[in-house]
Amino acid sequence: MKKNLTKLLAVGSLGLLLLPACKKDGALVTSNGGKAGTLTASVNTLPLDKTKLNDPSMVINFSFTAADYGYSAAVTNTLQIDVPSDNWAHPTSATLGVKTYSQGFSTADFNNLVLKLNVPAGVSTPVVARIQQSISSSIKPIYSNTLSLNVTAFDLTSWLYITGAFSQWENPGPLEDSLVSVTGNGVYVGVINFNATGSGNNQFLVLPAKNWNYKYATTGTNTPSTTVTYGTSGNNFNAPTADGEYLVTVNLNNNTISIVPADYYSLIGSSTPGGNWSTDLFLKFVNDGNNNWVGTFPMLAGEYKFRLDGQWSVSWGPGATAGTAVTSGATGDGNIPLSPAGTYTFTFNQPATVVGGSASPLGTTTFTAVKQ
Repeated sequence: MKKNLTKLLAVGSLGLLLLPACKKDGALVTSNGGKAGTLTASVNTLPLDKTKLNDPSMVINFSFTAADYGYSAAVTNTLQIDVPSDNWAHPTSATLGVKTYSQGFSTADFNNLVLKLNVPAGVSTPVVARIQQSISSSIKPIYSNTLSLNVTAFDLTSWLYITGAFSQWENPGPLEDSLVSVTGNGVYVGVINFNATGSGNNQFLVLPAKNWNYKYATTGTNTPSTTVTYGTSGNNFNAPTADGEYLVTVNLNNNTISIVPADYYSLIGSSTPGGNWSTDLFLKFVNDGNNNWVGTFPMLAGEYKFRLDGQWSVSWGPGATAGTAVTSGATGDGNIPLSPAGTYTFTFNQPATVVGGSASPLGTTTFTAVKQ
């Protein structure tokens, strides 16, 4: 009997020890708080080097101590990074493993994390870091101390340039005649209008810079070409002989190139030349990663619409909000008024690059018309 009483007292004492940290309210586990861990970083100033983009070595390491809730708990640890002025309203974050108290980042990984904060590239920028520690979605998380860092991120966006019969083999320069890799992952894409004035000669080359010192070419003779080589020699690529807009993808990871028909956009109306809804003014794609189609034209006073592939199956009129365009048939669809007559620059933004004549482009389409 004495032995059983001793066991009962021991269990009761353990329960009393746990009560200050946690209690069970019906089926809900609640906590009176807890003490967050302490965060440290291996460096406080970090200029990120783009030449080390593919280097897997860690350039910064965060270490922290475990949260103390007074009892054993499964704690989710999340590293949060923000700019000081945001006051933790929209931090970027990385969730860490359970019972993981140290996390390193390579150049590429930490650069991606910081760029999500929309910080300027190439400029030393103050950021703050902390650890969020949580035991339940129903219990308010706790936070470590805040570290102040200075990080210089780099822009991942890079370009290749295209020249060929369609541009009279001019030295490349404008973004319209380029391919873009928004994330710097070695895959470059762009929409090119291959139109060699009806000659059927749609040969071209891809250049790494705005000069002729080196080029991406091919050793193949197939039409169109699919393999890519780099150097000072090689054969021209061959686009399809039919003139038109094509989506060009150059993958430098496996040295391949693909060329497929792409949709295009134009405007038409009583304000276009002739004023009789019969003349399309074709926009040109700007390969900057923002999916803009642009064109500058002399216009009459009147009305116009945007349309896909020179057809009426998909067209855009004014949206309910100024500056937005809606697909034909949607509420608020109609014609876009234009006045007075003059030369205008139009920018038509289609969020998704549509390939292959899709009748249902995705995303919110916007446009601007600016008189020159």
